[in-house]
Amino acid sequence: MRIESQQLAITETSLSSYFSKRLNRYARRFRPPPHEDTCWYLGSLLERFGRSEQLFTYQDERLMLRPLALLYADAIEATNDRERCLLLQQLGDMALFLGALFPERFTRRGLQQDYFVGMGGSAYDYLADNASSNRHIFAELAQTFTRMLEMVANACSRSQRLTTEGVLALYQRWLISRDPVIASQLQALGIRLEGNDNLQ
Repeated sequence: MRIESQQLAITETSLSSYFSKRLNRYARRFRPPPHEDTCWYLGSLLERFGRSEQLFTYQDERLMLRPLALLYADAIEATNDRERCLLLQQLGDMALFLGALFPERFTRRGLQQDYFVGMGGSAYDYLADNASSNRHIFAELAQTFTRMLEMVANACSRSQRLTTEGVLALYQRWLISRDPVIASQLQALGIRLEGNDNLQ
């Protein structure tokens, strides 16, 4: 796996293409698989947020993450639908990115996965009905937001080897979401899930 990742990093012409290929590979595990356009969108999202100026805002002489709740408030107060759609797209994209890559960090702050699913899913749901383009992508992101979190997390992981803490975090995510993809990952690690909610 490590050699394959190094080859991809050398041969890919853009970060977006690199992530899109990883996303498409992981998408094959789903039935039905996500639309190819959705994988392309997620690859572009990851490339965009790979640049700090796209993720952080400059405020009070420092870079900081704008809280999702404030982005939502900005969208509600927007004076026109175009501005509202842009703000909600930023909200959905940030919820997906942060929820996929930093779940443990936000859990320690009291923000569970449901927060990201609610914020991001609702933002994409609005865009599915009101955006000027890519409505089918936003509809799929809204309907399968939890799976998209797993896809993005998997596409960005450095290694498939999990520490004990990683296995426990994966199990906790399964307890919350009951995602069959997470279940198959746990079963591949030799963890039986049938019967009850305790590790066996």
